Amino acid sequence: MKKIVLSAVAAAVLLQSTAWAAELPAAIKSKGELTVAIMPNYPPMEFKDPATNTLTGVDVDLGNAIGEKLGVKIKWQEIAFEQMVNAVATKRVDMVMSGMTDTVERQKVVSFIDYFQTGPQFYTLAARKDINTAADLCGKKVGTSRRTTFPQEIAKWSAANCEAKGKPAIIVVGAEGTADARTQLRQRRLDGAVQGSETLPYVMDLEKNTYKPLDQSIAFQLTGMAIDKNDPALIAAVQGAVNDLIADGSYVKILSKWGLADNAIKTATVNGK
Repeated sequence: MKKIVLSAVAAAVLLQSTAWAAELPAAIKSKGELTVAIMPNYPPMEFKDPATNTLTGVDVDLGNAIGEKLGVKIKWQEIAFEQMVNAVATKRVDMVMSGMTDTVERQKVVSFIDYFQTGPQFYTLAARKDINTAADLCGKKVGTSRRTTFPQEIAKWSAANCEAKGKPAIIVVGAEGTADARTQLRQRRLDGAVQGSETLPYVMDLEKNTYKPLDQSIAFQLTGMAIDKNDPALIAAVQGAVNDLIADGSYVKILSKWGLADNAIKTATVNGK
């Protein structure tokens, strides 16, 4: 009886995998792999394990789980973040999975399978006794990755919470990435910094007693997997695979592993709908 039950479960899993695999475009089916762009410099979403130099993180675990659902291998390809959307458009990769925010501007080229909720958050050095709230950054220098939507979000927040109240605007400093922003912050070249709320706890645990968060996220954002908007078959297959991972509990298990269960969504949407 036990063997029969186990066989039934295995058959059900195989049937589900086959169902999603059937939705894949012929080119992906034939090569048996999905090429996915990633830039491993955004822990805990994606980074290289210092001990093994292998890719790891939320996106890596989730991406590989999607591959299993679709019955294909995930081929990770490291690409500079600013080149990723174009890489999808020119067919260099099939998909982007690298902590990318779903924006209307990017939707002109790609569609997003939204799988994670987050938002930009201010923080500063723990030693800065003069800065205890986000409002204390008005008129001061705040750094963030210039490749993200965060510079615009900071400027928008500053207009509503600094300038509108007669305070000087935040001076936004574009950095090469979140690591660069933190370096400048530690060097006192910046007064504060902004990065995704999903990454800040990891950094604070890694560099204990170095930073402190300031208030909550300043905007709500969805992180998505970017796929060519003219590829409805792949979009449907990936969305289906993610929703299946949500339904069977694998999705929240992966997020919990990295301490990000609070960032989970209930359903994977396309372009936030």
